[in-house]
Amino acid sequence: MEIIDPMSATPLAPGSIPDVQAAVRDHTHIHPCGAGTKTALAAAPNGATPLSLTGLSGMIEYQPGEFTFTALAGTPLTEIAAILARNGQYLPCDPLLAEAGATLGGTVAAGANGPGRYRYGGLRDFILGVRYVDAAGWLVYAGGKVVKNAAGFDLPKLMVGSLGQFGVLVELTCKVFPLPEAYATLRLDLPSMEAGVAAIIKLTAQPLDLDSLDLAPSAAGATLWVRLAGLADALPGRSERLRGVLGGGETVSGAEEAALWRAVRELTWVPAGWSLVKVPLTPKKILGLEQHLMAQDIRRYSVAGQVAWIATADRARLDAILTQTGLNGLVLIGPPAQVRLGVQPGASFERRVKQALDPHGRFPTR
Repeated sequence: MEIIDPMSATPLAPGSIPDVQAAVRDHTHIHPCGAGTKTALAAAPNGATPLSLTGLSGMIEYQPGEFTFTALAGTPLTEIAAILARNGQYLPCDPLLAEAGATLGGTVAAGANGPGRYRYGGLRDFILGVRYVDAAGWLVYAGGKVVKNAAGFDLPKLMVGSLGQFGVLVELTCKVFPLPEAYATLRLDLPSMEAGVAAIIKLTAQPLDLDSLDLAPSAAGATLWVRLAGLADALPGRSERLRGVLGGGETVSGAEEAALWRAVRELTWVPAGWSLVKVPLTPKKILGLEQHLMAQDIRRYSVAGQVAWIATADRARLDAILTQTGLNGLVLIGPPAQVRLGVQPGASFERRVKQALDPHGRFPTR
């Protein structure tokens, strides 16, 4: 499918929700996007008019005592994080590319969680309500602004990872958590990926209250990173207990520790011009995938082996590998092209939802 690079095309830039409604009504094929940090997803398919939501920005409502906030979709994540931090709170799903300019709506539409989602869950666990513009230009409200919502079909969670196919997100309500006082990370070098997977399985069976748990192949075998978060006085003892479970490891803390996870969250390890692919999986499938990947493929298994982040210069080869291993992938970063790789087990359900919410195909299918 031919695409339009939003950086070279001139997108519509609405400054209000009524402007978004008018844009949807006036265009037969329209592609919503945020700040363009996830380049492969921001690209508009041929014939679609790019619709930038960056003009819809700002915190609408914030209740620190209720641990909830409501913000417009184009609000930068850094702005939200700064407001939350002043009240000792944060979004623990650890959204990707915040410093690069990622917006709240774009992050939800892409389902772009970071490694910190291991402890409390991902975006779908924190989104309480949404307002979006549907294919007819109507403003639809789903969910609520409190943690306890009414029963019914959970449209807000359906919007997580929807890639703008079902409607244009314009406002979101999320819950937040208390900001940890301090962090510490244990790094452990292992002789093989088999040992790394075994360590992940062992750790997930222990009551250790881990913040993040990542694994990556290395020249010597594999490297495991285990992050702890909480009270500063308690971290040394928790680190020692973790070291005892693993049989060793080096503690990283302070500025070095923060820089380590910042590089993961901001994807600075992805080479320029390469594609970054998100592959959902389980720890038991890691070794099967590893048998097919090549040494030049850079990867990191995050969230205790529940997702693989793979940077590759050969997207077609990775597509074939994922198909062979029965896995699916979503391209977040890279040259605009096919964004779904491998098998697509949920395609039938997605088509039915698409038909119900956008029967005339006003929003491009990705």
